[in-house]
This record gives sequence, structure tokens and C-alpha cells, in this order.
Amino acid sequence: MSCFVIGNWKMNLLQVSAQDLVKGLVDRGAVSDDRVSVVVCPPYTLLACMHDLTAQGIMLGGQNCHHASKGAFTGEISAEMLSDLGCRYVILGHSERRRDYNESDADVGHKAKLAREAGLVPVICLGETLSERQDGATFDVIERQLRGLIDAAGIDVVASSVIAYEPVWAIGTGLAATSQQAQEVHARIREVLVGRGFTSHVPLLYGGSVTADNASELFACPDIDGALVGGASLKAEEFAKIVDHARRQPA
Repeated sequence: MSCFVIGNWKMNLLQVSAQDLVKGLVDRGAVSDDRVSVVVCPPYTLLACMHDLTAQGIMLGGQNCHHASKGAFTGEISAEMLSDLGCRYVILGHSERRRDYNESDADVGHKAKLAREAGLVPVICLGETLSERQDGATFDVIERQLRGLIDAAGIDVVASSVIAYEPVWAIGTGLAATSQQAQEVHARIREVLVGRGFTSHVPLLYGGSVTADNASELFACPDIDGALVGGASLKAEEFAKIVDHARRQPA
């Protein structure tokens, strides 16, 4: 199984700057091969102009989709629309969506189900807040989010998804989890999945202030299969170094 490096551009870049970034990635060899799958998730407005990324070896993803397939939902976008624009992946349940738009575990599960029906691979985010970690509730939070996800989406959908552990306290703060902290949570996620009857290997990614400086140590952990990268994905040189670290990991 290849390692994943997924860039979440969030609400950044315009057409020219986005195309320059992609050119920088391609020039630095930050493209998919048999060792690493490279994905970028631009804002909706950039998806059309990024349509030819797959020909250059970079896969395309959306940052979110609606929990209905179509209808009177002004300002929203469906999983089928993302697929129509050439997306292969979609990020779901990011902590910013959970916090700012009150998305529940069930909402994320319903979206994941629609995403799979549209031919997309969901990249489903889990993670605890700083206060939850300080209270010793990290595993409880992760297990609750997983249970809600599986109950809403079903085992088959989750088994064909990617799960990203993103401690909320590490997102955009510069405070990444240590490799030991990340590995402990990833191992627990794997344990819960096995306990719920998962027989296939679900890729588990780490996200939260991933940089070229900490990527290699994170990727060396036995239960970490890649990274969901935020701010560093907006810098071609930095993101390319993260991809290179992923490519250097033993098969």
C-alpha cells in the first residue's frame, strides 16, 4: 500500500498562484508513484482550472461536500459535482467544519456514504481538543467519533475510506503531536476498527502542523500511513520535501 500525502489548501490561492504552486510541485517531483499518492484539495473555485492535475501525477480532492446529493441548498456542493470536476478524494469532518458549522459524527458519516456512491474516497478527520487531551479523554473522543461514523456510514464505506487523525490543538498552531502521541492514537484507531470487524487495512494519516522537519519521524511510525498537510501544502518546496520523506519510507 502506498503512503498518502494530501494537501488541504483551505481558503487560499487564486488561479495564477495555484497554477504556480502546482508547477512547483511537478518540477520538484512531488507527484504520485507506486510509493506515494499525492493529492491536493483546492477551494471549489479552483477545481476546474486544476482539472488536468492527474495527467501530471497529482490527484485532486475536494474540501467538503453536502450531505444531500442535490437540491435547494444555496452555496453548497455535492459529492457528484466534485466527481464531475475530476476529484477522486474529499475531506470530510475536518475540525473546522465540526467547530464552525456544527457538523456531527452522523453528518460526517452520511456525507461519506454519498461520497462513496459518487465514486470518491472520503478522507475522514478525527481529533480531540486541547481540553479533552488534558482531561485524558483523547481515546474516548476518538472512539465516539469512530462509532458515530461507522453507525452512520456503514462498515463497507469506512473500510474504503482514509482516516486522518488531526488533534484540534495542533491544527494551524505549530504544535504538532509528537510521533509517540500520534502513534498511540493511530494504534487505538486501528484497534477499534479491528474490533468492529474491519478486515482490510484502512489508511491512517496524521494531520496537524506537519512540516518537512517532522514528517520523516511521523512516517516512520508503524500505524501512520501518510499525512494530511495544511499550511505546508501551500509552499511547493516544503510540500515536496514531505512527499520525498514519504517516498523514502520502507515499503
